[in-house]
Amino acid sequence: MKTLAALLLAALLAGCATTPLSPRYDSLFDDRLFRAASVRISADDVLAVSDEMRQYLRAELAGAVLTRGRQRALFDALYGKGQLMLDYDSGMTRNAAEAFAARSGNCLSLVIMTAAFARELGLSVRYQSVIVEDSWSRSGDIYLSVGHVNLMLGKKQSDAGSARVENEQMTIDFLPPQDIHRQRVRVIAEETVVAMYLNNRAVESLTAGETDNAYWWAREAIRQDPRFLAAYNTLGVVYQRHRDLEASARVLREVLEFEPANVHALTNLAVVLRESGNGAEAAAIERRLAQIEPDPPFKFYKLGLAALEKGDYRAARDFFAKEVDRDAFYHEFHFWLAIAHLGLGETRQARKHMTLAMENSTTRSDQNLYAAKLDRIKTYR
Repeated sequence: MKTLAALLLAALLAGCATTPLSPRYDSLFDDRLFRAASVRISADDVLAVSDEMRQYLRAELAGAVLTRGRQRALFDALYGKGQLMLDYDSGMTRNAAEAFAARSGNCLSLVIMTAAFARELGLSVRYQSVIVEDSWSRSGDIYLSVGHVNLMLGKKQSDAGSARVENEQMTIDFLPPQDIHRQRVRVIAEETVVAMYLNNRAVESLTAGETDNAYWWAREAIRQDPRFLAAYNTLGVVYQRHRDLEASARVLREVLEFEPANVHALTNLAVVLRESGNGAEAAAIERRLAQIEPDPPFKFYKLGLAALEKGDYRAARDFFAKEVDRDAFYHEFHFWLAIAHLGLGETRQARKHMTLAMENSTTRSDQNLYAAKLDRIKTYR
């Protein structure tokens, strides 16, 4: 397995630089290197309300709006049984219309759909980045950092004194913590949310091997919010995968101008420098990374896989357990821990962790895979 080049920030959320970037970001684009996108890429599509969505508001929510108010009517449609019946699925990031048509999406997709409905109802929207510990996932040799976003619905200022059944603010969160009132959040602008969507699509295109499309998605993300540094990191990886190493290094150094300790940019830059033959500078960056983050994401996962290849199930079990200890809800860590337990004949623990893998998986295909594996384990004594 290749290492480090894939420490790509697939940011549903990520930090924004507080210092405004100048229009110099235009110099980071090189459109000549890439073929035209094979799909439509437009920021205007992200929050656009479809005719089907408007029909739903007229046919399904009009009565509830009159009796319960716009906020409560929308809240009940999102969470109530027998209404929208939304399904969480991290397989792809959808715009508002796509999420409504599919009745599913990841948390960013569902937030975008909710915001589009809210605006159509005349409600104000406040987007929030929820400050949580880094969560990681993997696609091939690309490692993805995933954050979380929610939103608050409020009345327009012109609504003061009217619609007394409506609250001033109501939080909508599709992955609510145990105590939603104690979560730490940072308010983010709508252009940042749009950039997050575009960046997610860039990452998803990259993991699908669609490098040209990934370039155009990342390019548009930067254009929509030049302060959203995650999109620059994505663009750097796009150039690296396209073997445009000089362009990749230039983009990643741009990130480090604003955030010198940005682990994602440093990690990717070290890879690019090694591939460019600049081993000395790469080694210096790697030493700095070791000080900033001595145990990087997936370190013990990789050691566990290596132990499995040697048939050392005990060492593999211990390495995978370390990953579970620091990320208890990532399905793949539980899957491999179950495999290690199975290799040691510890079927009860294998069943436990395969069950957790299934419960924590975020796509239907993974859920089906783990369910089949769990059924197989249940036949073992």
